[in-house]
Amino acid sequence: MKVLIVDDEPLARDELHYLLEQNDQIDEIKEADGISTARGEIEKDKPDLVFLDIQLDDGSGMAFAKTLKKHDQAPYIVFATAYDQYALDAFEADAIDYVLKPFEQDRINDAVDRVAKLLNNQTSGSITSQQKNPRISLTNDERTIVIQKQNILYVQAQNGKTVVHTDDQEIVSKQTLNSISQLLDPNRFIRVHRSFVVNLNKVRELQPSFNHTYELTLTNDSKIPVSRSYVSVTKRALGV
Repeated sequence: MKVLIVDDEPLARDELHYLLEQNDQIDEIKEADGISTARGEIEKDKPDLVFLDIQLDDGSGMAFAKTLKKHDQAPYIVFATAYDQYALDAFEADAIDYVLKPFEQDRINDAVDRVAKLLNNQTSGSITSQQKNPRISLTNDERTIVIQKQNILYVQAQNGKTVVHTDDQEIVSKQTLNSISQLLDPNRFIRVHRSFVVNLNKVRELQPSFNHTYELTLTNDSKIPVSRSYVSVTKRALGV
């Protein structure tokens, strides 16, 4: 999930940035110090979720949110503010949530979970032609490799690279984990961790691990961690 933080207070942005980094469902975090910068970031990067302050130096976050909802592929909005009197207005602007400063980890996680569920419902409801394609092209600095998706065991983000593990080889790609996952059928491949996407047809076992996490064992005996943020969606996908 790509997130944009819009707040004119650097300390507030830093605090929220840190809390979001603790959530495995977040892939990318950008920041903007006002509406003008935020508008450019949204047009360029198309975030899934915007944490938006209400009182900004260059305008009203509330008014900005109302303009955003008119756009195609508008991001989900969570208002993040020190003022509680705008809650009703926030939901009239179609905000997903309304969190108060000072921020708390559990409260931020709740807001992210809400958006993750909505994004998951969108994805499962419509499969693109690229996702239906039984093949996928993986590029690196030297060549492009075409493989059958059904042969993929899992995809891993590792040391700044993305590694696609198949039944008989490991392919290093310059594509990001997020971009590769968008080419895979969401009914067959799921995110189980910030760094892992797994082929459900290659899962042999699901076992509890420490601190409310789980571990998957694949058909080749590979062990894949399932972080707490992804436990419920993983269980649901496996029919547990």
